[in-house]
Amino acid sequence: MSRNEAFDVIIVGGGPSGSSCALSLSRAGLNVLLVDKAKFPRDKICGDALSLDVINQLPKISPHLVNDFDLLSGKMPAFGVRLFSPDLTCIDLPFVYKGQQRCGYIVQRLEFDDLLFQEVKRSGNIRVVENCEVTAVNAGTDRVTVMTNASAHEASIIVGADGANSVVRQLQGRVSVDRDHHSAGLRVYYEGLNSFHTENFIELYFFKDILPGYLWLFPMAGNRANVGIGMLSSLISKKRINLREVLHRLISTHPALTDRFATARPLENMKGHGLPLGSKRRSISGERFLLTGDAAGLIDPFTGEGIGNAIRSGRVAAEHIQRCFKQMNFSSSFNKSYDQEINRRMGKEFNISHRLQQLCRYPALFNFIFKKAKANPYWHDFLTKALADVDQKKQFKNPMFYYRLLFG
Repeated sequence: MSRNEAFDVIIVGGGPSGSSCALSLSRAGLNVLLVDKAKFPRDKICGDALSLDVINQLPKISPHLVNDFDLLSGKMPAFGVRLFSPDLTCIDLPFVYKGQQRCGYIVQRLEFDDLLFQEVKRSGNIRVVENCEVTAVNAGTDRVTVMTNASAHEASIIVGADGANSVVRQLQGRVSVDRDHHSAGLRVYYEGLNSFHTENFIELYFFKDILPGYLWLFPMAGNRANVGIGMLSSLISKKRINLREVLHRLISTHPALTDRFATARPLENMKGHGLPLGSKRRSISGERFLLTGDAAGLIDPFTGEGIGNAIRSGRVAAEHIQRCFKQMNFSSSFNKSYDQEINRRMGKEFNISHRLQQLCRYPALFNFIFKKAKANPYWHDFLTKALADVDQKKQFKNPMFYYRLLFG
C-alpha cells in the first residue's frame, strides 16, 4: 500500500461495529479503507454470548452471513438464562421473541468476529489491512489524516471502531474514564464444568458482595465454559477490590459453585477488559469523525452486552456517512444527527438498564423480585417478556410497578 493514499472513508477497527459499517458501505460506491492492528482471527475478551438481537441483525448487514453463521462449528445454542439472586433464589427465563421460544448462541469472539471480518474481505469493495496500528489521527477543515506504523492516509471522514481505548476518540481531546459509568471484567475459559441446564441456559449470579455486577457461567461447545465476572469500576476503586482474587475466591469457596468446579480445569490465565457503559450519554462524533461500538460506550449497563449495539451503531454510521457524501457535509454540527439517531435507537433501553443496575444495589429488593417470580406465574412471565421487550422493561421505572409487586 503506497504512502499518502487517499480514501473516502477510513474505518479503524475490524470488530463487529467496524465490520458491520464496512459491509453496510460496501455497495455505496465509496472508496473505503478498513485498518486493524491485529491479524484475524484474533481473541477478544468477552462473555462470548450472542443475543437474539445479534442474530436478527446478520441478514441486515450481509445476505451471506446467515448461512455462514449456520455453518460455524464452534457455536452452542442457548435457549434461556438462569438467574441467581443474592440469597440464591434461582429462576429460569426462556428466550422468547414475538411469542416464540428462540435461542441465542455462545461462540468465541475469535470465531464470530472473524466471520464478519472475512465477509468484509470477500466483499471486494473495501480495502482491508491487518497488522497495521493507527498511531495518530488529525482532523483538518477539509480532510482527516491517519498515521499508521507503516504509512499515512487521508479521507473525508473516519470511523472509530477501535474499542474502549480508541485512538480516533482522541479527536475529542483528553478523555478520562468515568468509573461510575464503566465496568471492569475478567474472563477465563474452563473445561469440565458440570451440571449445566439441558437447554444450555446461560447463568448469571448476582452475589451480594459484587453488586451491581455479576458472575457468569456460559456453556460452550466441546465441554468448555466461559467463566467471568464484571463489576462497576467506581466500586472496585472505592473498596480497593482485587477482582481476580474475588473471582478465584467465589469459584473456590462459594457453596453455589464449588461442586460445579470440582473437576474443572482452567484453559488460560484470567484476562481483563474494560467496559464503557451506555448509562452516560456521550458525544460520539465531531468534525469528520464518528465513533461506534465500545469506542462510543454502547454497552448495556445492566447486562454488559455490547455486540448487538456495536453492529447496530456500525449500520447507523454507514447510513449517516452516505448522507454526508450526498450533501458533502462532514461538519461537527451535521454529524450531531448521528448522535441523535444512536440515542433514539438505544437511549431508552440504556436508561432502563441503568435503573436496573441501580436497583441491584438493594439486595433485599432483588431477592424479593426473584422470589415473587419463582412463586407467581404472572411475574415470571413479566420477567421473561422483559428480556426482549424494551416497553416491558419500562415498568421498572414506574412507581406503580413496585406497588403491584408488593401488594398485587
